[in-house]
Amino acid sequence: MSDSRLPAKRAERVSLLLTLITIAIVVAGFVFLSRGQDQKIAGSAAPANAKSVTDSELRKRLKPLQYHVTRENGTEPAFQNEYWNNHRAGLYVDVISSEPLFSSLDKFESGTGWPSFTKPIEPDRVFEKVDHLFGVRAEIRSKSSDSHLGHVFEDGPPPTGLRYCMNSAALRFVPVEKLKDEGLGRYLPLFEAKK
Repeated sequence: MSDSRLPAKRAERVSLLLTLITIAIVVAGFVFLSRGQDQKIAGSAAPANAKSVTDSELRKRLKPLQYHVTRENGTEPAFQNEYWNNHRAGLYVDVISSEPLFSSLDKFESGTGWPSFTKPIEPDRVFEKVDHLFGVRAEIRSKSSDSHLGHVFEDGPPPTGLRYCMNSAALRFVPVEKLKDEGLGRYLPLFEAKK
């Protein structure tokens, strides 16, 4: 006596296996194709001449969290970082190169627990790179040091509609009264115009 249910069960298993293989191929193809867009550029390409500081120099100079964020693409805890609630006037500069990246004039309360800006101080100071960690996101890196800064999202306020969500650990704040001392006096007119 033969059981006629066996071929039907085998057919179901084969069909399920083929479906899983097809899904795996589609996902692998998506990952492969999206990696082909590895550099989405905002303003300019990735820095070919980023200021070179050796890894050992950076490990000595930076705090462990700063190193983790800037060199290992880390993220600091929300609401537990230096600048998320900073309301002082000034510039946010690259913690490695000291290049100005963002202005307090473009900072806004996003409610995310990280400092958020509508735009960089100059578009060519940063570049975007596709980040595949949790889906596809636009990672923001400093052009001068190739440091990981954070990510940009399309849920910001006018006029740009963008939210540059940055890690405090990748930045150093220079208050407006110290801009001249730090060689950033050319940015003083921005703040004087706002008075």
